[in-house]
Amino acid sequence: MGKDYYGILGVDKKATENDIKKAYKKQAMKWHPDKNPDRQAEAEQKFKDIAEAYDVLSDSNKRKVYDQFGEEGLKGNAPALPSSAGGAGGMPGGFRYEFRGDPNEIFRNFFGSSGFGGMGGRFRSGMGGMGGMGGMGGMGGMGGMGMGGMGGAMNMKTPFVTDLKLTLEELFTGVTKKMKITRKSVSAGRSTEHTFEIQVKPGWKAGTKLTYAGEGDEYAQGQAQDVVFVIKEKPHDRFQRSGSDLIYKVKGVKLVDALTGFTFHLETLDKRKISVEIQDVVSPNYTKIVRGEGFPKSKEPGQKGDLVITFDVMYPKQLSLSAKQQIRNALQ
Repeated sequence: MGKDYYGILGVDKKATENDIKKAYKKQAMKWHPDKNPDRQAEAEQKFKDIAEAYDVLSDSNKRKVYDQFGEEGLKGNAPALPSSAGGAGGMPGGFRYEFRGDPNEIFRNFFGSSGFGGMGGRFRSGMGGMGGMGGMGGMGGMGGMGMGGMGGAMNMKTPFVTDLKLTLEELFTGVTKKMKITRKSVSAGRSTEHTFEIQVKPGWKAGTKLTYAGEGDEYAQGQAQDVVFVIKEKPHDRFQRSGSDLIYKVKGVKLVDALTGFTFHLETLDKRKISVEIQDVVSPNYTKIVRGEGFPKSKEPGQKGDLVITFDVMYPKQLSLSAKQQIRNALQ
């Protein structure tokens, strides 16, 4: 009997994407090997199973295949889904899924680090401080979905597409990322690992695609599929990006400051401290524009967008009659 991915995460089949994320966090924290030193082997296996369950259920295409055919169908030779079920063109027919992701990397994507002082176990941490991913499975589909052999050669001509998730800071300053994949070779008769070193330029946008021609699975002697990395932007707790502009909200502005002016300080994405003086009256739709403090423009070296600042003004819940009269007199 195949694995029950829903049972592993403790959710039902109607679970939403958010439910699955919450369940992964709960189970991964519970079964992290560093939290279970007395049950290391069991914890490592459960930790891997939890990562695999999340990898399948968080991907709508893989989840559809699993719901219809179970683990055996997912990892066997599942038939193609109709185009209406598989997104743009559906899942390629005859694919085989094999989880080769790095449980540590999935954990880091949620919690920001390997957690609990490092794994100290058997799972590789990708490319360490470079934030790279571990082996991402076969090259035959999306998110670690491999061809599982050379029988599906015709489908392997389609590019292998995977996400490269970056923080706003990384997209702002630029960064070098190392991404590791496992690819199959007809000529060698085995799978090999390959590491891509990706130079992310300041100002790149979500959706940017990096194509490495002929660097994927070899489907015929001397012929291999392309590998495509798609830039994805991780949510930020303080800033939002809008093209080349950055949007920042000042929260908890006192009404007296909104009416009379104030100065506040903020830290930019490249760790600089700047002061912003507000002399205008902050009305409900008021925005402050700081020129040249937005995102770098990748096609215009040395140029940046603007910092667009909005404000959340706190209004008093109640006022005394005398306070109301004083305000009325002052504003008339």
